[in-house]
Amino acid sequence: MSLISPLTGQFPGTYWQWRGNSIYYVCAGEKQSSKPALLLVHGFGASTDHWRKNIAQLQEQFQVWAIDLLGFGRSAKPKQEYGGSLWQEQLHDFIQEVIKQPTVLAGNSLGGYASLCVAAAYPQSIAGLILLNSAGPFTDTLTDDKQTTKPNLAGKLIRSILLQSWASFLLFQYVRRRFVIRQTLNKVYFDPSAVTDQLVEDIYRPSCDVGAAEVFNAVFKTPQGEKVDILLAQMQCPLLILWGEKDPWINARNQGIKFRQYYPQLKEYYLDAGHCPHDEIPEQVNSLIADWVSSISRL
Repeated sequence: MSLISPLTGQFPGTYWQWRGNSIYYVCAGEKQSSKPALLLVHGFGASTDHWRKNIAQLQEQFQVWAIDLLGFGRSAKPKQEYGGSLWQEQLHDFIQEVIKQPTVLAGNSLGGYASLCVAAAYPQSIAGLILLNSAGPFTDTLTDDKQTTKPNLAGKLIRSILLQSWASFLLFQYVRRRFVIRQTLNKVYFDPSAVTDQLVEDIYRPSCDVGAAEVFNAVFKTPQGEKVDILLAQMQCPLLILWGEKDPWINARNQGIKFRQYYPQLKEYYLDAGHCPHDEIPEQVNSLIADWVSSISRL
């Protein structure tokens, strides 16, 4: 159990053994009889560290958990296939074996897609779902692309090259450099002051682990998982979506329209932030999460 830390402080964690692999996680706050637990799930290349500002405040009202997905952060990085179905099973088993109560999942980017997969497949384990600039395609998006986009031979050639192990290894060695990490963060964060040395180091550090390059290669080759609209059709829990509207990677307004089309009962907010609103404007995000979780707990 974590001790109270400053907003930017480090939370001590521990390990859970899953399918022969060490999985790192953090827990803070006391279990609440009237409120569900929260499980925070990071995006691609991030870790539990990316949630420190949220854990510090949310632990005052909830029992908060954060986990490193297999292949990321301080978790093991075995050589194997990676994808939404793998992380879906990891997250569900963690809820069943460690948290042991219905849980609100909150996921950013890739972590949002993995959390959506869990909510769709295991509704009995999920008390609510929070998506923050979640990844994942809709079926009609892919159809539109096929109808309106001419074949891009140069793009196909680049992709075929990057699917080669040697090419993806060289790309990994480039993108893991600290200055490249900072450049990327400066593009996807709306407020440059949120891109700190600590943030850069938190993303750089796991890239030095044995197996990190192989994970990058495996994730790059992973086929797209189930479409978001199919997953939403299977879901039964309350849904909150927090959009960083300044995200250059996601057209938040267009995505919001699609989510409302397939899950009209959702609650959503558009925020003055980029791809990672939980880290960029944590106080605002924490307040919205706390109010929403408290509201669904009273239902």
